[in-house]
Amino acid sequence: MRNYRILTVTHKTTNTDDIAGFIIPTDDKTILMERLAELREQYGLHELMYLATCNRVLFFFVSHTTPDSDFITTFFQSINPALSTANTDTISEKVLYFEGQEAIRHLYEIAASVDSMVVGEREIFRQLREAYEACRAAKLTGDNIRIAMRTVVEVAKEVYATTRIGEKPVSVVSLAFRKLQAQIDLSESRFLIVGAGKTNTLFAKFMLKHGYKDASVFNRSLANAQLLANELKATAFTLADLENYDSGFDVMVVCTAAIEPIVTKAIYQKINENKERKIIIDLSLPRNVSDDVVENFDIEYIDIEKLRQLAKQNMAFRLNEVEKAKKLIDKRVDEFKMRFRQRQIERAMSDVPTQIKSIKAHAMDSVFKNELDKLNPEARELVERMMDYMEKRCIGIPMVAVKDAYRKLHKRVESDE
Repeated sequence: MRNYRILTVTHKTTNTDDIAGFIIPTDDKTILMERLAELREQYGLHELMYLATCNRVLFFFVSHTTPDSDFITTFFQSINPALSTANTDTISEKVLYFEGQEAIRHLYEIAASVDSMVVGEREIFRQLREAYEACRAAKLTGDNIRIAMRTVVEVAKEVYATTRIGEKPVSVVSLAFRKLQAQIDLSESRFLIVGAGKTNTLFAKFMLKHGYKDASVFNRSLANAQLLANELKATAFTLADLENYDSGFDVMVVCTAAIEPIVTKAIYQKINENKERKIIIDLSLPRNVSDDVVENFDIEYIDIEKLRQLAKQNMAFRLNEVEKAKKLIDKRVDEFKMRFRQRQIERAMSDVPTQIKSIKAHAMDSVFKNELDKLNPEARELVERMMDYMEKRCIGIPMVAVKDAYRKLHKRVESDE
């Protein structure tokens, strides 16, 4: 079990921009698997699995060699030659190393989102499973990683099912969308999206997932507005076009990099054609909707500060659930040690059936050949059937004994707890 190894760079050791330097630089899946096969061969790794996300890169492998700082530096420099110009101490400082049961524990904590930048977000569980399936299909992994990943899935599902770690949204965009859902029928609503950056792009993904009627996208750059509009099958405009917009809306979502209000009293008066109550979601810092609009018009105003306070409260709730998750993970790590040992014995005994068959064949074809040849057909058939019966029973006895021993050991461990 000590041959399980993990080398990883995460949001805990460096920023997301630096993490990109430790990722294998290709978007082509075929090339990626070929590169991983080369790494496995180059560094003498028996099995290898690779995961890369926006805030984590992880190499999970099986090897008899314990990686030292020189190994780690060379390994990542071979992945990205640009790291060769970096300070070698800096490279090793950004890489976390886990081995044995701590490597298994780390995988459990990743899958259960205990180790995530946003605790409780389940996306990493999906990414981890997909990473394993890709490496398994490329024949980069073997039995050791297979049994580890099987328990990873079991543990993650148990954590999500028995704790509340994934409850209460902690993303301000998610919270804003939930507030919106509680008030209107999205399929009958008209949206004005002011700004086409990351935040509004994420909001648009919620819109697509839950349904909408129509939308218009405004942005300082028409090209960027068009990119977001294409996703929403919406119409793109420049920010300068906003004050002349006369097609009506029910919901306005605002998030730009402007340091002054974009939606002023004068602009809002012009675009609010029917004077009906609107919903305005302002996800900007500083706020992009002027106080005059909030104070003088009939609107439901959802601003980022209130959302951030709620997000903090929800995150505190999730963090309280982390301790419950970790206790469960500790127990499952101990169970994995027993399961791993049992699997090693099973593998060591996997050639028992072959040996028994070989002994039987040698007995009948050599040791007792002359005696068997003197038997009449009925007697010889009886002997052969008896030998077949003994062969099958002998093959099963060791496996049953091992499983029974581990079952008793497992019950004894549970009773001690």
